[in-house]
Amino acid sequence: MTILGVDPGLRIAGYGLIEPVSGHRGGVRSPVRIVEAGCLRFNPDWTVSQRLVELDSDFQELLNRMKPDVVAVEKLFAHYKHPLTSVIMAHARGVILLAIARRGIRLLELPPTEIKKSLTGNGHASKEQMQDAVTVALGLPSRPEPPDVADAIAIAMCAAARQGDFAVPAS
Repeated sequence: MTILGVDPGLRIAGYGLIEPVSGHRGGVRSPVRIVEAGCLRFNPDWTVSQRLVELDSDFQELLNRMKPDVVAVEKLFAHYKHPLTSVIMAHARGVILLAIARRGIRLLELPPTEIKKSLTGNGHASKEQMQDAVTVALGLPSRPEPPDVADAIAIAMCAAARQGDFAVPAS
């Protein structure tokens, strides 16, 4: 089973495709193998509608190529200091959720606090703490960059743990 984690955004959208595995890798028990991880980048000079069109095109291509069994997406949240961010994020999530629904792929929406807590034990972990937790949990040689990639991998790992496909190791 493959799980695609997505950290939606209209400047950078992170993604991470994982599959559960057993055994050891590099001396560290690794509950998953990263099949592919990266980010989709959008020109900040473009209008929101132009970036939405590009997100739709790029995400459709990603789904065509990866053929995930499950897609996990961070639930929408609003920070009182940055309310506009949640509105823009909602646009990106809408495009992504529509693409997933059109293909009939199983969708899991996860709250940010659950994702953070599943890897760090702290539901309010920072971006850097999430990068470090993903690095340690998977025995990676360096932090996933940009942080959106680590977030997407963490989303996929949390989804797999929620389904009981594997246990997320304490970092």
